[in-house]
Amino acid sequence: FSPISLFVQSASVLSVHPSMQVANAKQLVALAKTRPGQLTFSSPGSGTPNHLSGELFKMLTGIDMQHVPYKGAAPAMIDLMGGQVQLFFQTGPGSLAQIKAGKIRALAVTSAVRSPQLPELPTMIEAGLPGFEANGWNGLVAPAGTPKALIAKLSAEVTRVMKDTVVLQKITETGWEPVTLGATPEQF
Repeated sequence: FSPISLFVQSASVLSVHPSMQVANAKQLVALAKTRPGQLTFSSPGSGTPNHLSGELFKMLTGIDMQHVPYKGAAPAMIDLMGGQVQLFFQTGPGSLAQIKAGKIRALAVTSAVRSPQLPELPTMIEAGLPGFEANGWNGLVAPAGTPKALIAKLSAEVTRVMKDTVVLQKITETGWEPVTLGATPEQF
């Protein structure tokens, strides 16, 4: 691929079903240690960033949880809301509405800094897991070998659109964060 522009990023959110008797990540870890192998975490499928966030959580805490892969984020979220699984690492855009509606309880974000959309939530690092950082991002690429002039033109258009206040408002409302560093093909 030929990079054009990185334009948004989002932390994942460690969320649990509301019936879980935990208020933060430390309490979740303590509970998981008393119930090895009994807690389940969902993901949109094996090898997805959400799955890898769960595996990183297991590795850094020493807990034993069962991974339940789904065929997409929607069924994974539905089963979290229904209580069939206990936790899910989902991107901010994929979980923001359910958090605000009280259908799931958010415990922490996976970015190095707090999320502007959920500033009350600590990072996993603040929650006592140094080195835990896992962000999702979206960028625009073209096929390898695309002429540099076309890449430059497309990159300039992305930069222009990303300065539009309506676009920026929609991006942040849905849980994404605009990225300024990485906007040029070379930075991306």
